[in-house]
Amino acid sequence: MHAVVIDQGELRWEEQPDPVAGDTELAVAVRAAGLNGADMSQRRGMYPAPPGVPANIPGMELTGEVTSVGRQVTRFSPGDRVMGIVGGGAQAEIAVIDESHALTVPDDVSWAEAGGFPETFLTAYDALFSQCGLGSGERLLVTGAAGGVGTSAVQLGYLAGATVVASVRDPARRDEVAALGAHAAIDPADIADHGPYDAVIELVGADSFAAALAALAIGGRIAVIGVGSGAQVELDLRRLMVTRARVSGSTLRVRDRAQKAAVTAGVRRHVLPHLAAGRLRVPVCATFGFAEIAAAYGRFEEGAKLGKIVLVAE
Repeated sequence: MHAVVIDQGELRWEEQPDPVAGDTELAVAVRAAGLNGADMSQRRGMYPAPPGVPANIPGMELTGEVTSVGRQVTRFSPGDRVMGIVGGGAQAEIAVIDESHALTVPDDVSWAEAGGFPETFLTAYDALFSQCGLGSGERLLVTGAAGGVGTSAVQLGYLAGATVVASVRDPARRDEVAALGAHAAIDPADIADHGPYDAVIELVGADSFAAALAALAIGGRIAVIGVGSGAQVELDLRRLMVTRARVSGSTLRVRDRAQKAAVTAGVRRHVLPHLAAGRLRVPVCATFGFAEIAAAYGRFEEGAKLGKIVLVAE
């Protein structure tokens, strides 16, 4: 097979050994794979792949057709359309995924949309409901809301009955984010004016954390998912005490098989029906062929995008 390979920070589309499905795994002919911030970090040597996955082939989400299954697989068969998260190796012609981390692709969902769904929607679902315990009628702030996880969190928050405030740096993207379900799409400088917030999905990091914390309601919760603007903040612990606030952080990639399976099962039950019914969508900003990998990574790092950059098989 051919795969995207990271070699001392350079990206190459070159031949690699075919992966073989283990007992609980599916081998998948990859039709599309979304790009994520973690891929950019891995390219720079800052986010190595966890043990047991290809160290030099990036990619944490994929979609495609099952070509073979392991001996213990019961849910899927060759020919099935699947999508899901992996620890690495998704940006390739063939990849393997654990059965418990795979989801069925709804009939009306395109390959590009399916390729951009798993990592962002699983991350947003876990942050909103497992980390923050978001409930109907609560006020939710999503920072950096125009990106992949941000657009997912806005939609899930809206469907959960929350009032969603989305901070978006690029004025040209605010109406588009509002159309996804945000009741207000605001400049990050105006975060304080739209609180107090019961829950915050922090996707920006240092630049917005202080404002979000200051605008937190009593008993409010913050889930830190992204730190693109910086990871160091000054924290007044008295603010946490006075508001009885909770701050948590989360990543999916390094979790064990059972933990990832639990998040996937939650998305299968509570999110996938909305996707199949057309109540959710995966905004795809641009698609690139796998051989255009350098251009795809370049477009991702330019920013100013709505939703996902997705690699698609040609």
